[in-house]
Amino acid sequence: MKKVMFISSMGGHLNELLQLKPLFSKYQTSFVTEKTPSTLFLEKEYKEVYYLPYATKHQMWKYIFVFPYNIFKSLFLFLKVKPDVIISTGSHTAVPMCYIAHLFKRKVIYIETFANIYTKSVAGKLVYPIADKFVVQWESMLDLYPNAIYGGWIF
Repeated sequence: MKKVMFISSMGGHLNELLQLKPLFSKYQTSFVTEKTPSTLFLEKEYKEVYYLPYATKHQMWKYIFVFPYNIFKSLFLFLKVKPDVIISTGSHTAVPMCYIAHLFKRKVIYIETFANIYTKSVAGKLVYPIADKFVVQWESMLDLYPNAIYGGWIF
């Protein structure tokens, strides 16, 4: 059975990722997100859940320390879980894991956020060049990501 790691930041990105629930039972799944009180429910529902520290670019002093730490922790988690595929809905939390998977020649499937209709997300810009499949939820995004797949809304 293929090992699939689902990774996203908390909040809306995680909400989008959880819309893929029908896939969870088809694979050996693991989840990675940021640890906050709002994400602890995952441990009750899913067997393999891993957390990264939470920080955003809006908390720049904290972020400049947390992001490098998350890169190393992502490498550790990748080597521990050994996923065949990474599926992500973004954002910054997921970018290092996507690059690590690409480095180890694993499949990367990235779903650009539903929130962007006419502009690229920062994470999308970074992952698009290395993604094996890049999915957009709005047809208008195909103009920005010409090699993407229009998948429609995941909601």
